[in-house]
Amino acid sequence: MEQTNFDLTFWVVFSSALHLVAFIGIVLHALQRRRNASATILWIFVAWSFPFIGPLLYLSFGVDRIPAKGLKKRMANQIIMQQRNKLHEDSSSFYAWHFEYRTPLDGIQNDYSQKLNASIDALSPMHPLLDGNTITPLIGGDEAYPLMLQTIRTAKSHIHLQSFIIGRDDTGRLFLEELKKKAEQGVKVRLIFDRFGSTCASLSGMFRKYGTISNFEICGWTQANPFKRQFQINLRNHRKNLVIDGHVAFFGGVNLAAENITAGGTKAIRDYHFKVEGPLVHELQLSFLRDWFFMTAAPIDTLLNAEHFPKMLSIGNARARLIDSGPSEPPQIAGETYFNTITMAQQQILIVTPYFVPTNDIIRALRSAAHRGVDVRIILPKENNHRYAGMASKALYEELLNAGVRIFHRPPPFIHAKAMVADGTVALVGTANLDIRSLELNYETTALFENETAIDKLKLMIHEDMNLSTEITLNEWLKRPPLHKLAENLAALMTPVL
Repeated sequence: MEQTNFDLTFWVVFSSALHLVAFIGIVLHALQRRRNASATILWIFVAWSFPFIGPLLYLSFGVDRIPAKGLKKRMANQIIMQQRNKLHEDSSSFYAWHFEYRTPLDGIQNDYSQKLNASIDALSPMHPLLDGNTITPLIGGDEAYPLMLQTIRTAKSHIHLQSFIIGRDDTGRLFLEELKKKAEQGVKVRLIFDRFGSTCASLSGMFRKYGTISNFEICGWTQANPFKRQFQINLRNHRKNLVIDGHVAFFGGVNLAAENITAGGTKAIRDYHFKVEGPLVHELQLSFLRDWFFMTAAPIDTLLNAEHFPKMLSIGNARARLIDSGPSEPPQIAGETYFNTITMAQQQILIVTPYFVPTNDIIRALRSAAHRGVDVRIILPKENNHRYAGMASKALYEELLNAGVRIFHRPPPFIHAKAMVADGTVALVGTANLDIRSLELNYETTALFENETAIDKLKLMIHEDMNLSTEITLNEWLKRPPLHKLAENLAALMTPVL
């Protein structure tokens, strides 16, 4: 009996000491760098309140915790960009012509566009505004998939595809089979999928049978590896880019999964995707190749070559630029781009996003815009597929509605689109949601474009969603049950980690 009591006391003391050591370690680590105060306090609370589980959660999801080994992505980017710059400076190289399409900012007549792009140049000078593009907005997989598959079938040189989610379903298999056919015909195929987003397909072995096919290379993106002391699963590759032969590209919010198409009476997820031709294709190509180089360490000369960057003629009059964001990109480039787009707008801001838990700066910018008379409208899903993210966003409604921001709830099917149109002349579209995860943690692709035809179609798509939506008024919102408000504010406490 005495021995049992001794053993029990020993394990209580031992586990308590272990918990205390882990807690102190997390506090010291969290305070090593300046970060969001709410996030720091939240993690300290979690670490103390949930022994063992709290430290594991911190290791996996710690806000702004970018493992040192994960910073190799930044070094990989620099290597690629240095080589790109050398090719650009060599007048005899295949890449020398690319920046001939660079738009001189002092030649832009639109004052808003000129100032906005000047601010983005300061953040990301390596991806300038480029003339000569054609951009075609597409609605969901119903419009995007047929064009994507048709273009894949015409590929003669290479196909580069990356997607956050590749479904373990007929749609995911259809794309893999089409890629397989092209690889067997001699076309070089490279595929990146995110291991977190495509967990079901990855764990089921769906990709395994394609790994032995000649000309077909598949890479699963992850920066979590317990064997290398990398526990961070926050750093996800959320990009959804497809580049064919260096001439045509697709990008936007549409994943490769059956839920994105209308079938059997089930409506597809509402989403926006974009087809692009012109110099922006090469920027999307470079984005893919930087990710590929980071994950595979493939020889640079097999990536940066004339086959991947063929010379093309101007085929449109859309100005566009790439805004890649993530932990290895210029700090806060996505957040600052959205912030500047909002603060510089004078007439109207239209926003569509499935997840709306942005930084405090963006909230203040939206309120300020509404106060100075800008027509600010935000379309959000009535029913969110991530319940706590949806509840956290609702905690922000009152202060926005008080400022004059108009909020619309779109009924199902779920709206997964991400877009902002400012003053009817500038659009920001791509993969980034207006939430902290997209703005600070995920690797995202956003494109800014300016073109009357493309923006008119995008605005039509947004207004279609708005017309289907119910506007939330301040008086109605204040009447919601107190328990709803309590739950929303509770969920808002988790904003730094959602």
